[in-house]
Amino acid sequence: MGGKFWTYAKWTLRIVLFLFVAGFLHYTLPQHDIVRITNTYNRLTTVGTENSWAYSSPDSGTAEGTTTRDIRFVDTAFANGKVMVYRNEDTGWVWPPYFKYDSSNLQAEATNLKSDAANPKWVVVTHYGWRLPILSIYPNAVAVREASGPDEQIIPWVNIVVLVLLLFVVVMIRRMWAQFWERTVEPAAANVEEAWDGVENRAGGFWGQIKGWFSRKK
Repeated sequence: MGGKFWTYAKWTLRIVLFLFVAGFLHYTLPQHDIVRITNTYNRLTTVGTENSWAYSSPDSGTAEGTTTRDIRFVDTAFANGKVMVYRNEDTGWVWPPYFKYDSSNLQAEATNLKSDAANPKWVVVTHYGWRLPILSIYPNAVAVREASGPDEQIIPWVNIVVLVLLLFVVVMIRRMWAQFWERTVEPAAANVEEAWDGVENRAGGFWGQIKGWFSRKK
């Protein structure tokens, strides 16, 4: 029973850790959407404790206060008719490390690329983050450019490089840990076990002598 419990606990911890890392990477790494820009505007937005983690620091963009900010937004539509709203905030030097300081220029570019359904102009919006309407959370657009069409193929080179480097780091850490365990922990455990065996042997010999002494007395 105890062995099964610890096995379940170990796998539960691994799954939770994997989901946390996967969610963190999915939120942070750049994503690309091919959309049609329908509107650009500024709006005073209240940032509360429940969604402040998804917005930039107050001193990184166009914030007017710690709770109410003048944030730029970009309304878009996909080829299938679904809509998406992006915020347009500077990230500064804080996390995630996009070092974005050109939200004004990006807003001007997005405005210049607006189009209607009759004469669509398709645009690649590079962004990070999630759209969670229940928490008023929007992905942050970090770049826009005109696309060749709604079916343009985009290779996420940044994501590939980051994931390959991350996999390399994980493999190296695992190898270093295995070597540390083999060269340090296992010999130390063997020494402790050998020392304990010696103690048991000496204790056994001592008690054997005591028993023999009492036997001779009888």
